[in-house]
Amino acid sequence: MVFKRTSMFFMVVIMSFAAVFTVVPSQPDVQASGQYESLERKINTIMADSSMKSLDASVTVRKASTGEIIFEANAERKVTPASTLKLLTSAAALETLGEEYQFTTDVLTDGSIAKGVLNGNLYLRGQGDPTLMKRDLDQFAATLSKLGIKKITGDLVGDDSWFDSVRLSPGIDKSDETFYYAAQISGLTLSPNTDYDAGTVIVNAIPTKKGYKAKVTMTPDTGIVTIVNKSKTVPKGYKNTLSIKRQHGTNNIVITGNAPLGSGGKKEWVTVSNPTAYTLDVFKKSLSEKGITFTKPSKVTRRETSQQARVLASRQSMPLKKLMRPFMKLSNNTHAETLAKTMGKRVYGEGSWNAGLRVMREFGQTIGLQPSEWKFEDASGMSHNNKVTSAQLTELLFLARQAPWYGSFVQGLPVSGMNDRFVGGTLKNRLKGASVKGKIIAKTGSLNQVSSLAGYVETKNGETLIFSVLTHGKKTNALPAIDKIATVIATTPIN
Repeated sequence: MVFKRTSMFFMVVIMSFAAVFTVVPSQPDVQASGQYESLERKINTIMADSSMKSLDASVTVRKASTGEIIFEANAERKVTPASTLKLLTSAAALETLGEEYQFTTDVLTDGSIAKGVLNGNLYLRGQGDPTLMKRDLDQFAATLSKLGIKKITGDLVGDDSWFDSVRLSPGIDKSDETFYYAAQISGLTLSPNTDYDAGTVIVNAIPTKKGYKAKVTMTPDTGIVTIVNKSKTVPKGYKNTLSIKRQHGTNNIVITGNAPLGSGGKKEWVTVSNPTAYTLDVFKKSLSEKGITFTKPSKVTRRETSQQARVLASRQSMPLKKLMRPFMKLSNNTHAETLAKTMGKRVYGEGSWNAGLRVMREFGQTIGLQPSEWKFEDASGMSHNNKVTSAQLTELLFLARQAPWYGSFVQGLPVSGMNDRFVGGTLKNRLKGASVKGKIIAKTGSLNQVSSLAGYVETKNGETLIFSVLTHGKKTNALPAIDKIATVIATTPIN
């Protein structure tokens, strides 16, 4: 896929391709040369502000052409990277799996079809595809219907054995588990829409009549979830206090609070417990909608596919190079963790975090990063125990420019101030001024008390610089200072 570039900056991408991934040694840390004195002075002014002084911060700026460091402030300080860790995850995935990698989902049977009856089990076998949706299950059902199947005598079996059974990474707190960014990772999972937040359902609560409960809908509809509706419709003008959360350890989604008349109510992407069971439940509904039923002894269960089973229908996801947009633009944690387990499966035959993170560490070491400067226990950046230096993040961004997959890598990064969410992504509402709009493409990172930004900047002189700003602080909102630094890099003339 060719990335459509809208500025001189993006033309640099093509110039930096190489036929083979080649590592160029980084330059030693130096202060800004005379050419960049104005840039250094302006960043130092921001760093000297009281808001930045109260933070643990690490800042590095490099020349994209050579990797030379032209500014650094605590460049070797290890700071929690939050979602900027996804820069390593995406680079490792593109290198390990390849740009054309696709997830496969199969429907199989170990039985035979006679007179509209499938005498045997029906299997749904996954590879963790985060883009699988209800419409794909509908297509599977349509294919089975075309084969003449009306009744199934065996079980409906979910095979999620592509990954191990550990569904949450170490960085997920109990309080996070209801939210889309902390969905369970399974070899068989389902997304409710084309944001591809796999392992979630969209729950929408809207006001009805005064004194009545809000009307609740789910996308997709599933019986695996129980709605506990404790909401109340109140007069127009009242505060909207609707809350939609899943009770920990259950599939009970509880709706509480007031839904004012005239308001839009509330919509939440809520995680499910056991994505495999969720996917099977929705698939069974798809089958039913096509008139395909199961006999009474049949059950819905989870186990590995029989070795005697044959494929009846198959679906392949979009290639990884296209997945990079929803993954990186929207900073999708589920995609990151799924890719980590997939890398583990590809390299070590084990779809686990241990294997996947090992692949990521070995990838970094192979291209010339320093293993001692990276600490991570997940692939999405959710854990506060993850640590890296700004020097290492910029080194990764420099080395990535020399990779044959760089076009796929860079087109996934958010672009400053661009309104289209699949262009601007998490920078859609940041850095919108005329002097910086479209000039910065970078990965954001955000956790409680953590803010980060790392990527590429087109300067006023048309040069491409690489930067990373990592911050951690209890009381200060670092975003204004981070955006000031990015703006200074983009707008300061280089002598």
